[in-house]
Amino acid sequence: MSNLSNGLPPRTQSGKKSAKPKKTKKKKSFFRSFMKFVLFLLIIGILAAGGYTYYIYNQVEEVLDTGINKEVPKTQLAEAKPLTILLLGTDYRPDHPTYLSDVIMVATLNPNTKSSTIVSLPRDTRLEMDGYKPRKLNEYYPVFKAREKESGEVAEEQMKKMIGKYLNINIDYVTVINFQGFRDVVDNLGGVDVTVDKNMCYRDRADGTDINLTAGAKHLNGDQALDFVRYRKSNCRPRTAESDDFDRNRRQNQVLHSLIDQMQTFNALTKFSAIIKSVDKNMMTDIESQQMKNIVQTYWNISKQNVKYNPVAGTWRSPYVYIDEQQLDLAKQALQEELAKKASDSTEASSNS
Repeated sequence: MSNLSNGLPPRTQSGKKSAKPKKTKKKKSFFRSFMKFVLFLLIIGILAAGGYTYYIYNQVEEVLDTGINKEVPKTQLAEAKPLTILLLGTDYRPDHPTYLSDVIMVATLNPNTKSSTIVSLPRDTRLEMDGYKPRKLNEYYPVFKAREKESGEVAEEQMKKMIGKYLNINIDYVTVINFQGFRDVVDNLGGVDVTVDKNMCYRDRADGTDINLTAGAKHLNGDQALDFVRYRKSNCRPRTAESDDFDRNRRQNQVLHSLIDQMQTFNALTKFSAIIKSVDKNMMTDIESQQMKNIVQTYWNISKQNVKYNPVAGTWRSPYVYIDEQQLDLAKQALQEELAKKASDSTEASSNS
C-alpha cells in the first residue's frame, strides 16, 4: 500500500505529476464501477473474517503499513471517533494516464454503532460551485493533477476540500484505488454470486473487452464480475438492452454485498493474505499506518446490514448528469446522521428489529 507522500506511477509527458509527493492509481476506465467494491474493502478496514480477527490481524499487520508513521492521538483513532473517507477510482493506466475519477464516493464510519454510510456521486455530475470552474465531476482530479506543480497543492488534498465543500462535511482521509484489485480479489475469493438482471453483450477488439452474460443467478469470476458492473451498452447482434449509471450503481451494490458475505467465510480466511495483497498493491492513501490498523480492529466484524449505500441520482442531459437537489440534501443529511450516531442508537435499532 502506498502513501500519498510517495511517488506514484510515472506521469505522462504532459507533466501531470510533480516530481515528489503524489499518490495515484491506475486502471481501466471501464472499471469505474467496481471501485465501489474495493471501496468496501478499504472502508471496512480491509475486512476480516468472523471470529478469526486476532489471527488475521497478525497476518496482515505488515501489509497494513501505509508508510505514514505519524502518531495519531488516541482521541482521533477510529475506535474513538467517527471518520469520513473520500474514495476515488480512476481509469489510470500506464499507457493512458488520464486520472479521470470515474468513481467518487464518500464513506462515514461510526465506532459507536459499528456502522457506515456511503454516498456515491455520478461521475458525469455537472458541478457548479463558488471557486470552481463548472465541469464534470470526474474531470477535476486530472485537472488538479496537471496543476500540482503550478499550484503547489496536492491533487488529492484539493479533492478532499472540494468534495467536502460540496457535501458540507469535513473529510478526514482520501484513498485512490486501482481497479485491477477488483478482479484479483474476486478470483482469490473463488468468485461471487449475483443475479444478472439482463442479457449483456459488448465486444471491443481494441482493448479485448468481451462481455457476454445471460440473465439469471450466476457465479462469476473476476473478469465476469468486472463485466457485470461495467456493462453500459451493446454492439452485438441481436443487441442487448442498455444500462445507465443508475443501473450500474445497483449492480455494484449487489456485488458489494456478495463480497461482504464472501469475506466473512472460512474460505476467505484461508486466502486472506493474498486478498489483502491484492488490495494493497492497487491502493494509495493518506491514512496513517496506526490509523489503518485501528480501523481494522474497530470494524472487522461490521455487519452488511449496517453498511448503508446512498447513490445520488439525477437527470441525464448529454453530456451531464444534473443532480436531483432533494436527493443530494438527503445524502448530506445521511452522512451527518451517521457521524452523530451514539451507542444507544445501535441498541435501540437492535431491539426494534
